[in-house]
Amino acid sequence: MKKFLIVIILGAGAWFGWHKYTENAEEQYVYRTQPVVAGDITASVSATGNLNAVETVEVGTQISGIIKELYADFNSEVDKGQLVARLDADMLEAQVSSAKANVAAAKANVAKARATLADAERTFNRNKELFGRNALARNEYDSSETRLQIARADILGSEASVVQAEASLKIAETNFNYAQITSPVDGVVINRQVDVGQTVAASLQAPTLFTIARDLTQMQVLTNVDEADIGGIKEGQEVIFTVDAWPQTRFRGKVVQVRLAPQTVQNVVTYTVVIDVANPDMKLMPGMTANVSIITESKKDVLKIPASALRFSPPDFAAESAQQTSSPFLPNMRRPVSGQGRQRVGPSSFIWTVENGQLKERIEVRQGISDSGFVEITFASPDIKEGEEVAISWSRQTGR
Repeated sequence: MKKFLIVIILGAGAWFGWHKYTENAEEQYVYRTQPVVAGDITASVSATGNLNAVETVEVGTQISGIIKELYADFNSEVDKGQLVARLDADMLEAQVSSAKANVAAAKANVAKARATLADAERTFNRNKELFGRNALARNEYDSSETRLQIARADILGSEASVVQAEASLKIAETNFNYAQITSPVDGVVINRQVDVGQTVAASLQAPTLFTIARDLTQMQVLTNVDEADIGGIKEGQEVIFTVDAWPQTRFRGKVVQVRLAPQTVQNVVTYTVVIDVANPDMKLMPGMTANVSIITESKKDVLKIPASALRFSPPDFAAESAQQTSSPFLPNMRRPVSGQGRQRVGPSSFIWTVENGQLKERIEVRQGISDSGFVEITFASPDIKEGEEVAISWSRQTGR
């Protein structure tokens, strides 16, 4: 029983002591600060895009058939005019032979028509002489003249048949040549979509057999930039980007085109920006995702502050609690009433300087360009100097 009373007395004493301590404790405000610095600052627009070859050619076929031979594969380097595939051309070859035979037959018909014409001319000349002597009836003379005109017309028809047959031969030979698929450019095969034995049908549109990139030492990044940022994008601006395959390497490029055609997805409007990239060591591959930073403006040796300083808001105090807490402001400094000092980042904002752990001064500033962590200060009232500490956040601390 005595032990129990002792425990109660000790516990009550500890509670009483702690309560008296907290009654006498004071709330302190602790401010995190960062200095105003001078240095370079770069404004940029971030976006993502995909790498592509500057020029990509899809190789197809204009005729239907079965793939008989393939002479190129993925990553094959090809020259312009090089044979990359061949269709089964047995039927096409037969069509060429048939067309040649038709040409020969048409030419034979021309020779036959010319012989008929020669005979008709001789008959007409003989009948004309007899008719002049009144030794031939009029109808015989007229018939021979008609046969002469018909023979002349047959010559024209036969010659036209030769032209038609030769045109058919040319079509057959062209189709036969189409069975030999050649590369239209020098480049590298980056995609093959057919195999030997596969049937390709070109009835409605030419099927794609190969995709050839002309030159992979020169690449492009196609990136979509939000409409809110597109106003700052111009041709010739420098670009820095990374790819997941080489996260520690910073690649550089240049904006070469801002396309006017908008793209709208779920009410978000973006514009395509084309970036040229040199790829001499062939590290970059088509289809890679690029994390792009387009440098819109850069300045050297300017005064800048942390962006978080523009979002700082000092603690608010109600009138009834003003005497119960220690002031976070230096003596003779006007304290803000509830809500005063809350500002948003914009062209003109306010920051707070800190001295000896207390808020010193509220300064109006005008902003210039900004990067991910700092904002350029183009004007400050009152003036602010390099090295001064500015508040970026605060917290309460209880102490004696």
